[in-house]
Formats: sequence, structure tokens, C-alpha cells
Amino acid sequence: MTTDTIISTDKSKLDVGLIHDFLRHSYWAEDIPLAVVEKSIANSLCFGVYEGASQVGFARVITDYATFGYVADVFIIPEKQKQGLGKKLMAYIMDFPELKGLRRWHLLTLDAQNLYKKVGFNTPANPEHHMELRNPGIYKNQ
Repeated sequence: MTTDTIISTDKSKLDVGLIHDFLRHSYWAEDIPLAVVEKSIANSLCFGVYEGASQVGFARVITDYATFGYVADVFIIPEKQKQGLGKKLMAYIMDFPELKGLRRWHLLTLDAQNLYKKVGFNTPANPEHHMELRNPGIYKNQ
């Protein structure tokens, strides 16, 4: 991590092309259309990670700013991983003033449990209470 790494919620700085390219190749948003990424950014609190003028990471929080926050689309580009940027990004999100005092946070991950545990996430106390409606492959034909 360099000293000129910054995290910003300024959506005008986001490199939407980079975000879309990463997400459409990810396991959780494979083939996501650009229009869906743009709509998700417009309707979320977004965090861009930058080194100089280049965006190297992203996350968004879907929230009502009062009771609930869902952390989504967290990534650091591959060539910048393993440098502490993901941990820095998550710590920044969890300490963000507008999100303080939320009663519940939620996220889903296949392989980053250790990262999220470092900022306080755990497996659900009562997983049988959690429900979901899934549409796998929804972006394949869009």
C-alpha cells in the first residue's frame, strides 16, 4: 500500500469501465450488464480506492442509513491484492460516519471470510432465520 492511497465516496471519480469489467468476470456477478452496474452505483453508497489517479478497488453499501447495511461488490484489482488494501477499505467502510449505529450489517462471500472477520463480521447466529431468493445466471441472456 502506498502513501498516496485514498478512499473516496465521490461517484464522479469512479472508473465505471474498470468496475464493470471486474464484476462481469467475478463469480458473484458474472456477465452483469453495464447498465445494471451503473444502476447499482447510482443507488448505493460507493467507495473507490485510488492510488494516484488510478482506481484499484471498489465496494458499495446498500443502506437505509439508519438500521441496515449490505456490503456488496468488494474488490481490489488482482495486481494490488495482498497489500492490505481490502482491509483498509473495509475498516474505512465500518468507520464511515453516515453508517455508524446501524443495527445490522450483512454480506455474502465465498472466500474472504478472514478479511471480514477482521472488521467484526461473523457467520449468522441463527442461519435458519436467513432466507434468500436467488436468480443464478440472470445476466446470461441480457
